[in-house]
Amino acid sequence: MNKFLAVDTASKHLTALAVNGGKASLKYLPDCALKQSVLLIDEACAAMDEAGLRPSDCDFFCAVTGPGSFTGIRIGISAAKGFALAAGRPLMPLTSFELIAYNADSDDLCAVIDAAHGHFYACRFVSGSACEPRYVSREELVGCGLPLFGFERLDLPRYAALDAGRCLLPAVLKKLELGSPFGDVHALYVRKSQAEEGRK
Repeated sequence: MNKFLAVDTASKHLTALAVNGGKASLKYLPDCALKQSVLLIDEACAAMDEAGLRPSDCDFFCAVTGPGSFTGIRIGISAAKGFALAAGRPLMPLTSFELIAYNADSDDLCAVIDAAHGHFYACRFVSGSACEPRYVSREELVGCGLPLFGFERLDLPRYAALDAGRCLLPAVLKKLELGSPFGDVHALYVRKSQAEEGRK
């Protein structure tokens, strides 16, 4: 299980990671939220070319499933599912919370994603295990008492911003290490979209 393609389009950034044994190629674009659908396949193919990897060589494919951008999540999942279907390989779902937690320097933490309008998607990890994710206000988040980690620059106490471009490989390897990493890949939506919430 040392050959794979992993993609992350759940946030403003785009990451495509191709690993071929000991050789890895990473493509990271930090702010391209409105262009992910146009850029992802080219970046993924470029990463695989640099790693000397074809889709048929991959042991599995991985997509970050959110929460985050409703559209971005679907872009990454669709691409990973397309590759996996064509190659007949399994899928690894990786949540945005896992992506954060598996790169943090604490087993007890709260992974945080900005949900705009003073609210956040948050997931507590206790002894490395995830709790139920929630949609919370700033006040609730500040009051949780745990160290906070995420990717964005957020004005929060006890908060550390991780480098999103460096997080995908360690997170995939950690999920493999924990066992049973494969399964159905579905978008993780902690709350309804604005369109759904606006319906009567």
